[in-house]
Amino acid sequence: MNLQVKLLEQNSVQCFKIVGEIDAFTAPVLRERLSAVENIDNLQAVLDLSDVEYMDSTGLGVFVGFYKAVKENGGHVKITGLNRRLSRLFEITGLSEIIDIEKKDSEDNDATL
Repeated sequence: MNLQVKLLEQNSVQCFKIVGEIDAFTAPVLRERLSAVENIDNLQAVLDLSDVEYMDSTGLGVFVGFYKAVKENGGHVKITGLNRRLSRLFEITGLSEIIDIEKKDSEDNDATL
């Protein structure tokens, strides 16, 4: 599965639309795209994962690294569009307590654990 990472800028916010699966094979693509902006001072980034069907621990590592780099430069990262499975992954790792994650009320029954 390929991974697509589209970048849009809206009102000085870097919005990343991530589509596909994030695993050991596709994570380097994501890491490369995010690292291009992570050192911008006071970066405001939104990562939309509403079209991510699968993510493993490699993907979590990419998001943690991006979060740390952005925070060190006075910026903020927000993750949106998590299905139940991805939301649960962030919860059980404790990352939902650290990273700003937009909660959504949905009937997403497709993403089983």
